[in-house]
Amino acid sequence: MFRGVLLMAVMALVMSMLAACGGNNNGNSASASEPAASSGSGTAASAAPAASEAPAGDPVPVKLQLKWVPQAQFAGYYVALKKGYYKDEGLDVSILPGGPDIVPEQQVAGGSADIGVDWVASLLTSQEQGMPLIQIAQIYQKSGLVLVSKKSANINSPADLKGKRVGNWMGGNEFELLALFDKYKLDSNKDIKFTKQGFTMDQFLGGELDAASAMTYNEYQVVLESGIKPEELNVIDMNDEGVAMLEDNLFANSEWLEANKETAAKFVRASLKGWQDAIANPSEAVDIVMEQAESGSTTKDHQLKMMEEVAKLIKPEGFDLSKLGYTDDAAFKQTADIAKKFGVIKEEPDLTKAYTNEIMDMASKK
Repeated sequence: MFRGVLLMAVMALVMSMLAACGGNNNGNSASASEPAASSGSGTAASAAPAASEAPAGDPVPVKLQLKWVPQAQFAGYYVALKKGYYKDEGLDVSILPGGPDIVPEQQVAGGSADIGVDWVASLLTSQEQGMPLIQIAQIYQKSGLVLVSKKSANINSPADLKGKRVGNWMGGNEFELLALFDKYKLDSNKDIKFTKQGFTMDQFLGGELDAASAMTYNEYQVVLESGIKPEELNVIDMNDEGVAMLEDNLFANSEWLEANKETAAKFVRASLKGWQDAIANPSEAVDIVMEQAESGSTTKDHQLKMMEEVAKLIKPEGFDLSKLGYTDDAAFKQTADIAKKFGVIKEEPDLTKAYTNEIMDMASKK
């Protein structure tokens, strides 16, 4: 009798332990936020489905790695977070700020984040290096990169850059300029004093650079805010020069994505809703961004101008906003072709693995 009772007690204990393990698999989503989930290992891939199988009421953690610090460049994501659009999709989204020492592709490939924001050229180089990454949405439709110079520098065309001090932030931001230099047969090592540019416009304003890289929505506005008038400047627009490359996108670890497509689709759907709100109501979007910006690092007026310029890149004149998020085959191929032609990447990329519109199709069904 005693042995029978003991046996039943042991069996009950085992069943209790198994039930506890099963509960962890259903409820937790470490695969969506823990480094192992995106590291590319077989174990991480097999564990990943738990993120998309979380029961109702148990939000799935998703980490978004930004390219830079909180600002209107990323307003749509902050709006979606503030207004509860991610929560409505059953997601618990954390937005990770970027910085000068943060490469979004490395963060996503290494598992520190699930989804990242960067420029397409940077994504292509990371893919060529073997990082398991794939683009899942294209947010910016035009390039915002320009080279700005004072008219006193006599840079009236890209050919006039020869012998000049030209700045760029580097770290994956320089590829459009390298394409521009090559187009005009300028060697960035011999014909141009190509210099690493800081993340302020002090070098340019102080005369240390003849031409500086600037985004239309940020650094160019800083120059104007310094008191220099538009008519005192010369601007070289990458779009006008035919070397523009697609910029801010959304990409994910391809192995994580394979097991978490529904989670990715929910994230994209909520993000696009946030972007549509930001474009429709820039002032409200900026108020939300300012809640995240470091105190004293920027002003609402600057961020409002940034939001207005960002909206022009996301929704250029004549663009159908219903196509927001979709990667245009021709535009992506042009970016890849320019990258290949001007040495950004060495090999022709496999476009079927470089990006996908599958997640956009899923996101647009609801």
